Amino acid sequence: MRIGLSINYTDGFKEVAAEVADLERAGLDIVFVPEAYSYDAVSGLGYLAAKTERVQLASGILQLYTRTPTLTAMTAAGLDYVSDGRYVLGLGASGPQVIEGFHGVPYDAPIGRTREVLDICRKVWRRERLEHQGKYYTIPLPEGQGTGLGKPLKLINHPVRERIPVLLAALGPKNVELAAEMAEGWQPIFFLPEKADAVWGDSVKAGLAKRDPALGKLDVYAGPALAIGDNVEPLREFVKPHLALYIGGMGAKGKNFYHTLATKYGYGAEADRIQELYLAGKKEEAAKVVPDDLVRDISLIGSPAFVKERIEAFRAAGVTVLNTVPLAATPAERVKLIEQLRELV
Repeated sequence: MRIGLSINYTDGFKEVAAEVADLERAGLDIVFVPEAYSYDAVSGLGYLAAKTERVQLASGILQLYTRTPTLTAMTAAGLDYVSDGRYVLGLGASGPQVIEGFHGVPYDAPIGRTREVLDICRKVWRRERLEHQGKYYTIPLPEGQGTGLGKPLKLINHPVRERIPVLLAALGPKNVELAAEMAEGWQPIFFLPEKADAVWGDSVKAGLAKRDPALGKLDVYAGPALAIGDNVEPLREFVKPHLALYIGGMGAKGKNFYHTLATKYGYGAEADRIQELYLAGKKEEAAKVVPDDLVRDISLIGSPAFVKERIEAFRAAGVTVLNTVPLAATPAERVKLIEQLRELV
């Protein structure tokens, strides 16, 4: 089982990047740089490529709608080049609040668009002359659109790899099925091992049945918060505001993927109350409603024996990468946590 880390891309990113180099030496396998409505992820990944040697670098995630498919492929090939073949293309649809609210782009057909984007990316990486006639993307533009001067082109450079690993962030049944069918990796959020098969099992099986064997085994990335030691259980309280934000605030009533997930986990009444409070501006009250059991089961926070037990539960549920969020105040403490986790996995 590999160990990952998600980092915040903030104004202090250069200091965080120096810390990643130390975490790499401690046994970290992969680091994720997010892209919400902060700095872009690509700049940070390029910076990390120069500051690290072994650790894989993943976008967590590049947003599906904000780049053309061809630019996504070019960007992935460029990051793979500057990192000497260490890049993982994390790709996802994000949500309508960000895509329409910040980028001014319609949020439509995420599944169909994702399928076509992956097809186009892989053609670009194979250096094929790019021609694609799909429902959502047509390359080159057909006669009657644009100047009429477009012609099929292929990537000038020779990519380090003609198949860069793709990781899809997916929650809904059809999205998860697509990830299992077409991607090297799948990243759900708030992964609860004991409930994962009931929520996603049918979708994963349906996707795997159509999967190209050349893709290899599907990597599954869980994202637990991490704290190991005696009497660290109070740190679980720090997870609750994050859960409340997603369950309560990421979308409107009836259009919140994370609320739906919590409901499928068996916390429907609590999810409704969290959303009610959060949308009313009562964020602290909403966090208090987040169930203790939910936080406990999706996290790795407890004694070494407890964390080891939970690691085995994640492993049994098919998780291959623990993309952790270390709950520690200093870089030295975060390095220690990764070292401890390395011993337990």
